[in-house]
Amino acid sequence: MLRYFLENHLINISAKQPKDWEDALRISGEIMKSNDLVTDKYIDQVIADVKEYGPYIVIVPGVAMPHSQADSSGVLGTGIGLTIFPKAISFDQNDPEKDAQLFFMLAAKDNKQHMENIANLSNMLMEDGLIDDLRQVKTLADYQKVIDKYELAEEESR
Repeated sequence: MLRYFLENHLINISAKQPKDWEDALRISGEIMKSNDLVTDKYIDQVIADVKEYGPYIVIVPGVAMPHSQADSSGVLGTGIGLTIFPKAISFDQNDPEKDAQLFFMLAAKDNKQHMENIANLSNMLMEDGLIDDLRQVKTLADYQKVIDKYELAEEESR
């Protein structure tokens, strides 16, 4: 799945640190907008959901999975975008477990695709050491090294 982000131009290694979590969600949505997967309306809905329900999108420390309902009118297509920020962004000043540096924004045209995306992403993130390796990525060359490392490990385990 790591190669998916690169091959589909759905990776953004941001040199700019967002001022807050809302800014982070807007920046992470840019890669999705540039690939015609979502509109600003979808990103606004994700932000509204976090305001209403809290930082449920931070699935493990360091990783956010921004998403909203599959039937949102702001969804144009199905896909996942990855944005890596220089440092983690806090969703809750009182809880460092709710900081995220890796933002995997999901969009899907239907619930089945939405659940498949979540399952595939969750499986990938369970790979030992992957989250830490991705948090060190500063360039596309760094990202390619992470791809190579985990593809090699996958081949050796077969």
